[in-house]
Amino acid sequence: MMFKSKIALKLAVNFALALIIFSVILSGVFFVLFKDYTVEIHKIQLQKYAQSMAALLSTDTMHNRHGRGGGGGMMMCIPYLCDSMNVGIWIVDENLNLIMPNTRHGMRHNMAYQYKFADLPPNASEVINEVFEDKTVFSEGFSDVLSQLTLTAGVPIKDDTGKVIGAVLLHSPVAGMENALKQGLFILSVSIALALTVVFILSLGLVYLFTKPLNKMKEVALKLAQGDYKTRCDVMQNDEIGELAKVLDLLAMRLDDASQESLKLEKMRKDFISNISHELRTPVTVIRGSLEALCDKVVTEPEKVEQYHQQMLNEAKFLQRLVGDLLDLSRLQNPDFAIEKQPLYLNDVLSDALRSARQIAKAKDVKVDFISNEANLKMEGDYGRLRQMFLVILDNAIKFSHVGGKVEVIVKGKDITIRDYGIGIKQEDLEHIFERFYKTKGEKNKTGTGLGLAIAKQIAQRHDILLTAKNHAKGGAEFNFKLP
Repeated sequence: MMFKSKIALKLAVNFALALIIFSVILSGVFFVLFKDYTVEIHKIQLQKYAQSMAALLSTDTMHNRHGRGGGGGMMMCIPYLCDSMNVGIWIVDENLNLIMPNTRHGMRHNMAYQYKFADLPPNASEVINEVFEDKTVFSEGFSDVLSQLTLTAGVPIKDDTGKVIGAVLLHSPVAGMENALKQGLFILSVSIALALTVVFILSLGLVYLFTKPLNKMKEVALKLAQGDYKTRCDVMQNDEIGELAKVLDLLAMRLDDASQESLKLEKMRKDFISNISHELRTPVTVIRGSLEALCDKVVTEPEKVEQYHQQMLNEAKFLQRLVGDLLDLSRLQNPDFAIEKQPLYLNDVLSDALRSARQIAKAKDVKVDFISNEANLKMEGDYGRLRQMFLVILDNAIKFSHVGGKVEVIVKGKDITIRDYGIGIKQEDLEHIFERFYKTKGEKNKTGTGLGLAIAKQIAQRHDILLTAKNHAKGGAEFNFKLP
């Protein structure tokens, strides 16, 4: 199951290759170091044997010089010592004669048998000369003479005055060291093989733990591609994989939000089409019905004809206003539509809007008051659009005021408030009044298109003005403009 994942297989193979390469390098380094170490230990051991032999021979020589007995006994013991230590010995006296006291390496057990110095191998002179210079010497130059790879240690024999009177050449075959190296390498190979097996099994578990969150993220990505934006990785790791999982979860959340927003926009689009169809159907139906009545001569009385003409004119004006509002709202909602901003005094804009509002208010005998103790407020903005924004709110306040009522425009610092003393806004309508085509039900709002407040909101946003609405505690509604 795990190796269906390509990355898991690659990780396992790469990890195994790394372990094998490491094992080969480790084996090579171990072999070299162990070989050097074994040779060095063998040299030290051989040197000690040679020094012991030289001490015995030196004692034997001194006994002979002083006429004491028993010296030859020590010489006789040397071959047996050599056999027990698995070494061979050659002795060179002060006359450069070669004495072979034991039978190792094909040598005769005959104390009286001697070779001359010339009988030794060509490089033996250098070794023996260094020994007679009171040095301890090691060499492999005697291997050809002894018919096998041999390590030789040369140690001087001294008399009681410290004079070098001979040399001990102690030979030890290297075959024993090679066997020790092979045995050590075999043990190392078995250990590495067992370690590789254990580590590889553990690596499979580690690879599974490593790839598990990746597989989870893969499943989440596939679900996101299928449109399931509710899915989450839920990977809690404090590393790059954990960060990637968090980013994927954030992406899922953003896609979910976008999906919800898209559904909301689609609903708004459908509502918009439904509303605009409804708003257009009524005046078009009225105009068509009136024209059919006139064309069919159903209405012939001059007064009735005049009424039909006036009704069609009113409906045409409503259609013109609706189309104009739709165009304004569409432009304002388009971020590419630039409004013409320039330095202006906001009090001038308010005064202009108030003049038009007072003309509208006369029909209901509504008084419009302007209250301000602030100096002329200066800002960057589109004069016509700002005037339209204030006039929409003023018209709305006048529409919902009682006959003979009052509307107040209050300026305090960066806050402008337009308040009426009318019927107020129902609580369930407050959060929707700035939506397109949203109209409160009532006799006073029969002529509205449901776009005025939405247009005012868009103009405010394009000028970084915060526009809010609420009911006043003492009755009526108030709209607040918080300037940037």
